[in-house]
Amino acid sequence: MSRHGATSTPLLVMLFFYASTVSAQTSPFATGATAFQSNFLTILTPVAVIAVMALGVAAWFNRISWNWAAGGAIGILLVFGAPQIVAWVRGLAGV
Repeated sequence: MSRHGATSTPLLVMLFFYASTVSAQTSPFATGATAFQSNFLTILTPVAVIAVMALGVAAWFNRISWNWAAGGAIGILLVFGAPQIVAWVRGLAGV
């Protein structure tokens, strides 16, 4: 009975230290989310430029209100500035 306990203790200690080093690595979800965000913003950049131009022309010819055009531009600003905004808020919170 004591022989079984003697072999399992070093095994548990090794497993504990292995698990702590594995959990210290970056998350695959975070890596995938960062890659998705980068690709998504790269694809959306020309679409956002065309959208701002279309909103400006539509507001200029009085087809939509200037409030809608400004709201669309602010929305695009928030989409593209989201990583910096999140970093700023996390810095304020001390996280």
